[in-house]
Amino acid sequence: MKILLIAVMLTVSAIAAKVVDVGEKFKDSAQCKTCHSHLVRDWENSWHSKSHYKNDEYFRASIDYVSRKTRKSLNGVKVQCATCHNPRISVTSTGIDYEIMAVMGLDKGSKVNKALESDALDEGINCVVCHNIDKIHTNRDDSFRGINRVEWTRTGLMSGPYEDAKSPYHNVEYRDFMDEKSDQLCFVCHANDRAVRGHLFTDMQSEYIKGEKGCADCHMGPKQEGFAATLKIDNGKRKKRMIRSHGFPGAHTEKMWQDALNLSAWQKDTEIVLSISNPQPHNIPSGFGARELVIDLKYKKGSKELETKTLSLTTYYKDKRGKPTIPHLAVEASKDMSIPAQGKKVLKVANVSEADSVEIALSYRLVNEEVHQLLELQEEIWKKKFPISSTTLDLQ
Repeated sequence: MKILLIAVMLTVSAIAAKVVDVGEKFKDSAQCKTCHSHLVRDWENSWHSKSHYKNDEYFRASIDYVSRKTRKSLNGVKVQCATCHNPRISVTSTGIDYEIMAVMGLDKGSKVNKALESDALDEGINCVVCHNIDKIHTNRDDSFRGINRVEWTRTGLMSGPYEDAKSPYHNVEYRDFMDEKSDQLCFVCHANDRAVRGHLFTDMQSEYIKGEKGCADCHMGPKQEGFAATLKIDNGKRKKRMIRSHGFPGAHTEKMWQDALNLSAWQKDTEIVLSISNPQPHNIPSGFGARELVIDLKYKKGSKELETKTLSLTTYYKDKRGKPTIPHLAVEASKDMSIPAQGKKVLKVANVSEADSVEIALSYRLVNEEVHQLLELQEEIWKKKFPISSTTLDLQ
C-alpha cells in the first residue's frame, strides 16, 4: 500500500511540474562574463543577485515564518516564492501530494527537491531571468506575477534593447520592454504582492505615475556611452552603445535615500507642522510591506536637550486571529501611512514648552520594529536608519 501511495504521488508530482528549459551554458552568470564582464560585476553586487533563500536573511526568515505558521513544507513555500525570487525554477508549483510526501519524509529525490537544489538558483535574479523573457502578459490581472506573467524564449536566445545586436555565442532579438517600455519588465515582479489569504499589501503598479523618468532611470541610472559587450562587431572594434548600470540600486542602497523626499517644518501656535512631499513616481514607503519612515524630533533650549519624540510612518499587519504578523500572512492592515507618488503628507506634533529650537530628521528603515522582532532578524541592515533629509526650526 505504501509503495502504491508513493507511486501515485510521484506520478502526480511529475504531471504538476512545469519544466523551464535553460541550456547548460546559460545557467550561471560566469558564462556571461566573457563578453559582458562589466555588467556582470554590477549585477554581482546587486540585491538581485541575493534573491535566494541562502543569501537574503529577510527572505529566508519570511519563508521560515510562513512555513511554520501555515504548516506547509519549507520547500513548498520556497517554490511558491520562487514565482519572483527564482522564476527559472524547473518546478513552478506543488500540491497536496508533495506535502504528504514531505510530512512522511518521502520527498528526497523528488522533482521539487531536485529543482530547489539546482546551483543555478543560487544566483537569484540573474542574466537569464530578464534576458530570456520573450513576452510579458501586461493584460493579465495583478494576481499573475513573476513566472506567471511571462513567456520564455527558447534556450540560447537572449532578448535585449538593441535591434542590431549580434553575437557568435547566442542569438539576440530586440524587445521593447528592454528599453522604452522597461517599466513593464520591472512590474513582472515589482508590482502587487498578495498574502497567502489574498490580502493585497503592496499595490505598486497601481500607485505608479509614469512621467519623464521610468523605473530604469533611477534604479539602473542614466544612459551613458559605453559597451554592452566586448566583442569587436563594429568593423573590428567594440560597438559603442548607450548603456545603463546593472547594479539595480534600491531601498537597500543608502545613497538612493539622500533627498528622496522633501521635508519642511513650521510652527503653528503650540504645534510643529511637518510637511513631507514625494517627487518620486511611486509611494514611499512602497515595495514589500512593513517598510518605514521615521521622523526624529529633538527639542532643545540653547545647547541643552529637553526632549525627543519619534514618529513612525509604516503599516502594521494582523493575521486571521487578529494577532500581529508579517505582510505575507496578513488578512488586514492598518491605515496606509505612505507618502503618495508625487504627493505629500502633513503631520502635526505638539511643541515642548521652553524649547527654543527643534532638530528634525527624516529617515527610512527596511523593516519596522514589529516585523523585525517577529522574524528575529540579526543583520544590521534591517534596523539601520537611512538618512533622507533634516532641518532645524527656531521656535517662538
